[in-house]
Amino acid sequence: MTATPKKKRGLTEIILTKYRGTFATLVLLPMSFWYNLYLKSKSKITLMLSSAPKLHDKRVKNVQDQLKAWRESGSKEQLTTGRSGWFTMSELVPGYKKTNRKIYLNMRDILEINEEKQTVRVEPQVDMGQISKYLNKRGWTLAVLPELDVLTVGGLVSGFGIESSSHKYGLFQYICESFELITPDGELIKCSKTERADIYATIPWSYGTLGFLVAVELKIIPSKKYVRLEYYPQNSQDQIIDEFEASTRKPDEIQFIETLVYAKDKGVMMLGNLADKVGNDGKKNAIGRWYKPWFFTHVQKIHSDNKKVVEYIPLRQYYHRHTRALFWMMDQVIPFGNKAWHRFLFGWAMPPQMSLMKYFETETTRDLREKHSVTQDMLVPISKLKASLNHFHDNFNLYPLWICPMAVYDHDNKIGFIHPYKKEDGTLDEMFVDIGTYGTGTVENFDGNEALKNCEKFVIENGGYQAMYAKSFMDREQYRTMFDHSYYDKLREEIPFVKEAFPEVHAKLAKRIAPLEYKRLKKK
Repeated sequence: MTATPKKKRGLTEIILTKYRGTFATLVLLPMSFWYNLYLKSKSKITLMLSSAPKLHDKRVKNVQDQLKAWRESGSKEQLTTGRSGWFTMSELVPGYKKTNRKIYLNMRDILEINEEKQTVRVEPQVDMGQISKYLNKRGWTLAVLPELDVLTVGGLVSGFGIESSSHKYGLFQYICESFELITPDGELIKCSKTERADIYATIPWSYGTLGFLVAVELKIIPSKKYVRLEYYPQNSQDQIIDEFEASTRKPDEIQFIETLVYAKDKGVMMLGNLADKVGNDGKKNAIGRWYKPWFFTHVQKIHSDNKKVVEYIPLRQYYHRHTRALFWMMDQVIPFGNKAWHRFLFGWAMPPQMSLMKYFETETTRDLREKHSVTQDMLVPISKLKASLNHFHDNFNLYPLWICPMAVYDHDNKIGFIHPYKKEDGTLDEMFVDIGTYGTGTVENFDGNEALKNCEKFVIENGGYQAMYAKSFMDREQYRTMFDHSYYDKLREEIPFVKEAFPEVHAKLAKRIAPLEYKRLKKK
């Protein structure tokens, strides 16, 4: 039997596998700095030249005109937004961005704030950094403000958004008071709980397959200068689960909740509330400073000391506590990134730009990632938390794990893709938990793809859901078992030109491909 010859590895392959930390530090970080500077400058210039909330109606008309031209040309191509496929948090890139007809929105404005109603109306390409800076200056913040500045309102609406306040306010979709959508036939529809409630409830998780969002009205709450954060070390699985669930049932007492699990029987629960000033029971910790230890290592040390700690963290720094280390994924990209010398010299540039990390993928790094790594968020009923933690331990043995609670509400007539969990006694439980697993599995003979397939099966069997940014192996039937498509299917039959314009959600998700294939597609 002739042995299969080993594939020769070029210099780039060797550098990206054996010296990835050095490459990321000396190449990716400087490139990311200049690239981010370019993107920020471009965004500022664009806003300076075109920012004009009063021109929103003209921008809406421009989208309608583009759709009219598409229909008049025969509606032959499917549609996508003009935003580049590289600017997603997924490890995948939308292949359809290269083949579908682009509809350009150019909608980056904050339109109006209504302090009496406690809402802010924005265009879909407004990102979390832009909106949080705007609101904080005025004494407000979003009720749910997801972690990364680059996340856009449109992406969080059409996909999935969560933060440590989601046990109190629900997922990002539940702080949306209304949507304005242009359907492929050019109609502008405003929908809310009381107006076209069927469309309002079905836009979240629809992944942009019903129309183009042009405005969203979001719930805001008064902000304060700090988050008073209590850290509780835990030393058994039962303690992790019991204390976490008990805390999630107190939304009126606790504004922020999350737990980091470092081993099957080791965790730290963090409970937070907004505060005007630093109290006598704790110290200020500006965790967002470039020279500070990565947050997950800071929390791990608190567990090692095994004492309750109280800290006062500046509000925006709290929201971005996981940003510099991308939770803990940077520990794999730059293994020495949390060393004191690296933080002082390069911490200001962390993390590397996600699109650049994807761009430098090679055959070898892709194979290694798919074989050994996983980046996934699974949403399960809180009553299934113990079974879920055991599943992740047995199938991944990957730590830390991010545990974040969230409420899942039902709309009238049970419209929408997701619903509260129906327990065996017939009662509904709105409390779910996001288990985020990011990194390298350490189970013997670990295969990331096989582990993910098993995990998806487990989540379906336990009444849960999968975050849409991540890779998935579900076929169409499995996906439709996980997510309720009943009203979505009805709308796709009713709204003119929707089927010509967009595939259904699963088909669109399946068209995302590895960055390497995307580059090859670009060359064609």
